[in-house]
Amino acid sequence: MRFDIRYRLAFEYENVVRHSQNELRACPLTDDHQLLLSYRVTSSPAARVHGFTDYWGTRVDAYGIREPHVAVEVVAEAAVETRQRPLMVASPRMSELTDPAFADEHAEYLAPTRHTAAGPRLAESADEIRSRGETDVVSLVLDVHRRTHRSIAYESGSTEIGITHDALLAGGRGVCQDYAHLSVALCRELGVPARYVSGYFFAADDRTGATVVGDSTEVQTHAWFEAAIPGAGWLALDPTNALAVGERHVAIGRGRDYDDVPPIRGVYAGGAAATLDAGVEMRLLANASPAPGHRLPLHQQAQQQQ
Repeated sequence: MRFDIRYRLAFEYENVVRHSQNELRACPLTDDHQLLLSYRVTSSPAARVHGFTDYWGTRVDAYGIREPHVAVEVVAEAAVETRQRPLMVASPRMSELTDPAFADEHAEYLAPTRHTAAGPRLAESADEIRSRGETDVVSLVLDVHRRTHRSIAYESGSTEIGITHDALLAGGRGVCQDYAHLSVALCRELGVPARYVSGYFFAADDRTGATVVGDSTEVQTHAWFEAAIPGAGWLALDPTNALAVGERHVAIGRGRDYDDVPPIRGVYAGGAAATLDAGVEMRLLANASPAPGHRLPLHQQAQQQQ
């Protein structure tokens, strides 16, 4: 599938501010499952944008506005082509998770973080999954995927970043980043390396993954998780809607949790409160596949208007 994506963020301030500095993470990755065809960032007031790749492999667009201002609009536009993911046919034994080489390679995705630390309720959930006696890693991860989907109901605006897993499970309501964090935390509690993924999802409804009627839709940024399977790579699953990640998912970045891949992060000088209006338009286009193995030159993959 080929998508054109337009991600718009508009900040408004109560009073004049100055020296705003921001980092934007909105650019789709190029990997085995998707190919970035073009990308550019524009802002109003105009700003010079400096793009770089961070430690986790995510493109970051940094920009600053020195002149006094009361509003900022930033637009990231991308064209990306996605591919169907092959089915996971591996079935490694649980004992392979403790292989020293595998554990060392994935150490950063095994350690708890601010958003994936286990509390009593989550530890109890992990014990219940463990008691099922799964003998292979893929089956265990699929158990996590199903359990997370059943544990909370999707409700927009029901939580904020930073909610503990015990509070989330007690409340029974959450949004996509909560499903992703809960899945990552359960995997790590069970000894499976897992990572958080931010991106876009071409669906009429995040909670169900319903197919879009027509060729375009308005969405918000989305989140899912990937679990490391010994000898087979990463298994990508979307627990919000109980789906496997596929051609309608477009990854922006991967990290230990949300803090490694926030869509926008920044500061400004001034005492004014800010409001943010953000939205994503995704349009499905006719496929335009490059020849097998072909990769566009970097300067074409990441065109940037300054």
